[in-house]
Amino acid sequence: MYIQRMPKNSSPSQRRSFLTRLNTGVASFAAIALGGAALAQSKSAPATKFEPMRHDQDNWMDEIPGKHRMVIDTTNSPKFGDGLLFANNFLTANRTDYGLENKDIAIILVARHQSTSLAYSDEMWAKYAASFAGDLPAEARTNLPKANPNATMLASLAKLGVQVAVCSMATRRIAGIVARATNGNADAIFTELTTHLVANARMAPAGIIAVSRAQERGYTLVTA
Repeated sequence: MYIQRMPKNSSPSQRRSFLTRLNTGVASFAAIALGGAALAQSKSAPATKFEPMRHDQDNWMDEIPGKHRMVIDTTNSPKFGDGLLFANNFLTANRTDYGLENKDIAIILVARHQSTSLAYSDEMWAKYAASFAGDLPAEARTNLPKANPNATMLASLAKLGVQVAVCSMATRRIAGIVARATNGNADAIFTELTTHLVANARMAPAGIIAVSRAQERGYTLVTA
């Protein structure tokens, strides 16, 4: 920084003016230097990597063996059927084209919103099909199935290791519908539904939670 020298034989007022300019210049230089140092530090500091919080009730997702992970989100009856096909295709292609075994693939099928009732057992469908009808396509409501309409495919995929996450919040809604239709107790019916699920199925606090937590644990999302 260039600093002007104070002239000889200067008056007191000239000396005060000179010192004021000198102090101002030094302060400006110091501010610039500090700003540059802060900028350099901010550029060199590594960005903090986001790490999602882990919860014990989601640990089952890591207990499913597999070298590849996929979660399939379904929200209604037709999409649930598509999700079953997607799961089967994923397993088949990995076997035939990659030489992998079923145990090398981890798949979670999420039943939530209007696909939730499709994760209940044949026994629940035989008992409460009329209350599940609202979640079925219009053409299926006139001739209600006496068993889970996807029972065969679900049983087949369960043997291949596919897991099903069932929405607890939607199950509460369905239990209320059943209770009003049968003059029953919603809490008791909720318990009945949650203990009569298809093979390899478990309750999740909410289907949308299962979709989110699975992705945080390395599952690739597929939306049916």
